[in-house]
Amino acid sequence: MKPAVFFDRDGTLIQDRDYLSDPSGVRLLPGSAQAVRLLKAAGYRVYLVSNQSGVARGYFGVTAVRRVNRRVQALLGTPLDGLFFCPHHPKGEVARYRKDCACRKPAPGMVRQAAKRHPLDLPNSYIVGDKPDDVLLAPRAGLRGGLLVLTGYGRKSRRSLKSRDRLAVVKDALAAAKWILKNNAK
Repeated sequence: MKPAVFFDRDGTLIQDRDYLSDPSGVRLLPGSAQAVRLLKAAGYRVYLVSNQSGVARGYFGVTAVRRVNRRVQALLGTPLDGLFFCPHHPKGEVARYRKDCACRKPAPGMVRQAAKRHPLDLPNSYIVGDKPDDVLLAPRAGLRGGLLVLTGYGRKSRRSLKSRDRLAVVKDALAAAKWILKNNAK
């Protein structure tokens, strides 16, 4: 079993562009590719987990999300172990996706999907993100902790989270990867 790092997408690995549906709009945040490389080289499995309520809201379809995710994967240059997204929202306009579900962060569904595909050491795994729902996923999924990045909505989120809700606050995805490696020397 291997530990994993679950990264949020928008505002964590890439610039947050509110309901991004066009792959040409993907811009990696500085250090994102290096963060993934460092963690993979150290033996971590690395996943992308992203709430994509634009599908439920009728702004775009799941095909657009998959195209954007493929672009993110290509720009990172290092294969991720999985890319998961939740298309649901309880107030969505598209009936098929209008629901409370087990996959919308902070619910643990996407982490559970990853654990079904690969044997994961969840108690030694982390979530990295820029919003409260990202880091609050950690205790619900049985992860060691959540790291809040100050990119995207991170600065605003920092004020709304209690210190017990997050393990660390770091500058960006690269700082998160370095923090994880430093605090979990094998």
